[in-house]
Amino acid sequence: MQNNAILINALRFVLLVLLQVLLLNHINFLGYINPYGYILFIVLFPLDGNKGLLIFLSFLLGFSIDIFGDSGGVHAAASVLIAYVRPWILKFSFGISYEHNNIKIYKTSMAQRFSYISILVLLHHIILFSLEVFNFSHILLILKSTLFSGIFTILLLMSLLILFSRKN
Repeated sequence: MQNNAILINALRFVLLVLLQVLLLNHINFLGYINPYGYILFIVLFPLDGNKGLLIFLSFLLGFSIDIFGDSGGVHAAASVLIAYVRPWILKFSFGISYEHNNIKIYKTSMAQRFSYISILVLLHHIILFSLEVFNFSHILLILKSTLFSGIFTILLLMSLLILFSRKN
């Protein structure tokens, strides 16, 4: 990565942690809807970036959210998992373009972006809420929390991508 990309990713990391901790963690609509915007860091990490670095930074990102939210490591575990499976999800969502390293998230179709973000968010949320509840007798609570928070998080991330996309 170039110095410019490092600076952008460091700034994005700090801003997303602050956004999550200061604003998004305080949204708890109907007890099930809580957006997790910090996932955007993992979504937008450069595709040609070091995969080990992404997993380490995802751990730090989730751990930071866990420290501020006193959540015992569930965000770190969910973030590391989606960082680990991200290459397979990219290959599924973008196909041959990902294999040739010639995709830019902002320049892909809306359907490809939606599938990529939806899979990452729903996987993150199912792991997060499964570890948080840690009791499969409450599977309906896990699925309900995953669905409602997932929909809101997907809408938030898609809106942020559209809002901050670079216009050519």
